[in-house]
Amino acid sequence: MRPMIDRLARAVITVGGLATIVSILGIFFFLFRDVTPLFTAPSAKLTQRLSVPAALAAEGPAQVAVDEHREIAQVLTSGAIQFIDLASAQPVPIEMPSGFTARSITAMAHGGGRTSRYAVGTADGEVLILKVGTLTDFSDQGERRKRPHIHAGYPIPLTKSPIVRLAFRANDQGSLLALVSEGGRLLVVRLAADDVEGDNPLITELPQPNGAVTALALDASFENLYVGTTEGQVVHVGLYETEPPEVRSSYTVAAPSTAVTRLGFLSGDRSLVVMTADGAVSTWGLVRRTDTPSGWRLTHMHTFRSHPAPVTAFAPSQRVKGFVTGDAKGNLFLHHATSSQTLLRLTSGEFPVRTVAFAPKGDGLISLDEAGHLALYQVDNAYPEVTFATLFGKVWYEGYDEPAYVWQSSSGSDDFEPKLGLMPLAFGTLKGTMYALLLAVPVAILAAMCTSQFMHPDLRAKIKPIIEVMAALPTVVLGFLAGLWLAPLLERYLPAMAGMALTLPLLVIASSLVWYLLPPTFRRRLRPGQEALLLIPLLAMGMGICLWANSFLEAWWFGGDIHAWLSNRLGIQYDQRNALVVGLVMGFAIVPVIYSIAEEALANVPKTQIAGSLALGATRWQTVLHLVLLSASPGIFSAVMIGFGRAIGETMIVLMATGNTPLMDWNWANGFRTLSANIAVEIPEAPHGESLYRVLFLAALLLFFVTFVINSLAEIVRQRLREKYSHG
Repeated sequence: MRPMIDRLARAVITVGGLATIVSILGIFFFLFRDVTPLFTAPSAKLTQRLSVPAALAAEGPAQVAVDEHREIAQVLTSGAIQFIDLASAQPVPIEMPSGFTARSITAMAHGGGRTSRYAVGTADGEVLILKVGTLTDFSDQGERRKRPHIHAGYPIPLTKSPIVRLAFRANDQGSLLALVSEGGRLLVVRLAADDVEGDNPLITELPQPNGAVTALALDASFENLYVGTTEGQVVHVGLYETEPPEVRSSYTVAAPSTAVTRLGFLSGDRSLVVMTADGAVSTWGLVRRTDTPSGWRLTHMHTFRSHPAPVTAFAPSQRVKGFVTGDAKGNLFLHHATSSQTLLRLTSGEFPVRTVAFAPKGDGLISLDEAGHLALYQVDNAYPEVTFATLFGKVWYEGYDEPAYVWQSSSGSDDFEPKLGLMPLAFGTLKGTMYALLLAVPVAILAAMCTSQFMHPDLRAKIKPIIEVMAALPTVVLGFLAGLWLAPLLERYLPAMAGMALTLPLLVIASSLVWYLLPPTFRRRLRPGQEALLLIPLLAMGMGICLWANSFLEAWWFGGDIHAWLSNRLGIQYDQRNALVVGLVMGFAIVPVIYSIAEEALANVPKTQIAGSLALGATRWQTVLHLVLLSASPGIFSAVMIGFGRAIGETMIVLMATGNTPLMDWNWANGFRTLSANIAVEIPEAPHGESLYRVLFLAALLLFFVTFVINSLAEIVRQRLREKYSHG
């Protein structure tokens, strides 16, 4: 029976080991499968190309759009407004507004964002506000139907000369226009929301900039106007609701005599896209600067691949910080601002691109060229904001004064720019682990040395199980206690903690000296190791005195307010949930793990070697330091590495006791966020298959990989130490 049992045990162990390996590989491939789509290259396919009617091909300004299902295209030109059914490539009949057909259109602008409003300027110096779009309804059978609609407002006379440039923004509070007339006059026009007929426009004329005006851009907040010129400059004009506009500054954005051909905003209207006659494309943003009168300066942020010809068309995505540009040679470039990349180059034909637009869902493009060709593209670009540079490098985000490592996955605004940098989370993971190990490693190893080498076996048999039972405490309970009990307590008694950090080591040293000076006859009355128990009441007394003197210590040592002292003297802002709290609690959680393995390694050093060392005249401490520690070093190293792995993957303690602030700072007084805690916080709310969802899987894969590498290296080092210090 014994050989059969041995073979059965060997088979079970082998199957169990293979199952473990297969399980680990399964976890790896599961994570890898959900991460790989992040790094697939974007693609675009021309799905339809058709010629528009002659009336739409007339020269002059133009605007195009397509509905969210890419079924109906709308084309606005100086000659007509037309809806085209893309399935049949046939125009959709609709009655044209008389105010539009009776006038010569010389300029045209979209209201921005998801609005369906347009402004058109005429040769008579008038402006018409149009609402152009498609309505969706459903039949009784559930069939979806699209209905085009056009609504034209009253003509608003603004200038006696033809309008040649036009910018337009509209919201619930009213409308704002910036226009340039044929004579070079630059006007800003504000319309109230209830002024539907344009009876009382507020018109302000601005001074003419250096060079002719070639481009205009208004932001959605009605606060900023940007004017591009033929001299390669952008003029920033501050707009106010009750005061006249103010020319704040002029910025050189291109080489001298290189005209700015187009200006536009990305989604959210914070990043200004500047396009020039030499094909350059760049984004600029207002950055806080104390050396400017307004406190802000328009600063260059990102540069993209240049076009081989002057840029003639621009359209932002309504969903992400992407945009498309077209040039005079028929090229379309797809860019993304956060990643600072030009993702795709498309060629719509040999004719200049007249206008271009994104589909509302960001999955399509529509363009119109000078020859009257309408092109529709299907775009597959699910994760444009995710690259290795945005995940692990500094990125210049909107609203930031400089590039930074940032994790911020969500916001209350639909125009939010996702910030998916993993470096703050990786740093937080390392920070929490280091603070925990700073407490746990010396305490656990010294405790293991004490119980295995200096303590009487009877005491060791009682104390060791007590320490090992500590490992059974649920981390969620420890995290709960850390966040709701220890963190407030530590904040209240921080001066006492500072006093303990100084008093307790001195008390231990003094007690050791007193014990050493006691007569040997008295010391022999106690079993080996029991002298350490005498320290417990002394340390408890020292801690009690520090707690009792907390107010006195704060008044004498820290000027009456330790938090103000930390802030003024050391520049440290104390957060209630911080790295110190996590270090104490997580260190307490991993002490039993390190202690148990290290104690077994120390206790298994052959007694014959220890007896031989003592017989040769070495003291107990010399024997432990020069023999026992070296012989047990493979086991101690394994204990530390297992504790490291335990700390690096800890979730509940750091989740409940750190404040979950993704900072990159070694400061003990502030919080942090770890990879594991971030996954626990964000995965329930992450949309399935979206960028955040897959980046969280990437964080899990990164944890898996780091743990695997560290454990593998630790095993290699352990084996080499074992061979070097093997005692046979």
